[in-house]
Amino acid sequence: MSEQEAEAAEARVRKNFRQQGFMKTIGAELTRVASGEVWITMAPTPATSQQHGYVHAGVVTSLLDSACGYAALTLMPPESEVLSVEFKTNLLAPARGELLRAEATVLRSGRTLSVCRADAFAYQGGERVIVATMLGTMMRVVPGREVSR
Repeated sequence: MSEQEAEAAEARVRKNFRQQGFMKTIGAELTRVASGEVWITMAPTPATSQQHGYVHAGVVTSLLDSACGYAALTLMPPESEVLSVEFKTNLLAPARGELLRAEATVLRSGRTLSVCRADAFAYQGGERVIVATMLGTMMRVVPGREVSR
């Protein structure tokens, strides 16, 4: 991928991310976009917590899923969109701290399907703790073509 193509992919990913209502709702920010790699960061709030005060597993999973999807999108043709078709998440530790970051990398980018891995890290008092990991499959979608039901 040329530098110009990489810059165009980053701009496309950032524009698409700004359209995500849920990411706005939880206060998530796109903090790194590179070819085949995306980081999404958020500061936990009471609104994103579960009953014990940890970040809710659904929020953690959503961060990982979105990071995987956008990482896959960086390697797709310009007219592409992406949908998740499968993922597995392992929750490794309670998600608590001042900051939560999902770091995703594309393991294999295909014409239609891409396989990605993402890890979620919690940061507290200068310590970085892995709290979850995901393996996900993302599907390329061409806008205007109906996705089968």
